[in-house]
Amino acid sequence: MTDEELKARLPDAIAMRVRSLRIADGKVTAILDASGLDASARRDVEGAVQDLLGQAEGVEEVRVAMMADRPQRRIIAIGSGKGGVGKSTLTANLAIALARAGRKVGIVDADIYGPSQPTLLANQSERPVAENDKLVPVESKWGVPVLSMGHLVEPGRAIAWRGPMVGSALGQLIDANWGDAELLLIDLPPGTGDVQLTMLQRFKPAGAVIVSTSQDLALIDATRAMQLFETGSIPVIGLVENMAGYACPHCGEVSDPFGAGGVESAAAAKGVPFLGRIPLSLEIREASDAGTPPAAGDGAQGDAFRAIADKLSRWLDGADV
Repeated sequence: MTDEELKARLPDAIAMRVRSLRIADGKVTAILDASGLDASARRDVEGAVQDLLGQAEGVEEVRVAMMADRPQRRIIAIGSGKGGVGKSTLTANLAIALARAGRKVGIVDADIYGPSQPTLLANQSERPVAENDKLVPVESKWGVPVLSMGHLVEPGRAIAWRGPMVGSALGQLIDANWGDAELLLIDLPPGTGDVQLTMLQRFKPAGAVIVSTSQDLALIDATRAMQLFETGSIPVIGLVENMAGYACPHCGEVSDPFGAGGVESAAAAKGVPFLGRIPLSLEIREASDAGTPPAAGDGAQGDAFRAIADKLSRWLDGADV
């Protein structure tokens, strides 16, 4: 039986996916395009090919390979250099705002020792499964899949790992089965250590967003983070000022416990865009703790996140920020 005769035994819907089909010494090798098929559909197609071709005269064995083009996925690092400046909250809200605008986006919580995304996205109790030796991200009700060490260890359990183990864990989170996600936001831990170096060396982000308060100590660390990305030839997309101004709920007067304008000045001094300010707000804090990020709704508290997400989206499209 010829190759073409074998292909003719397949239904049109399967035959159109055949990239290559060869028979030699009774063994058939079929390579099919699996683009657009989920895991269950791939298994069904593979089984149908094996059954239909295995019944042909002279066929002793059928081998099926399913291939699909990997999406062009870009990585954006969200860093700060310092802990406690709100980069996890920013990451979650940016991802949700981008998803609501039509982007296919996922989150990697790379803060191995202090993961926050399971709380922010209200899926702490979920656990990822493995498929073909790759983790499958945990879904969130906001349409943004996420992977975090918070999904892999018991709540409250301390992680005492050295550098190589941390690098390996990060690799598994980023190399997971992200499906059709076109964009991954990486919520980085504070500092410029093993996680940051592993990411720069192995995964080469398309760009980085730096988060800081206007406090001098935070700006010093933010500058170090910028220098790390610059050393790795990673473009800094821009700076975000968090905890920028607190409006008194009683009198409406705005005060600046962490200073004001320092991040914008730092951006100007470095010649990078200033992406915007996030206010110091009780509502944002309460919503984040409750797993209901402000960007998921249409209230005023989500406006600042949506504005920054819009600038990031323009950068992704190649436009000026």
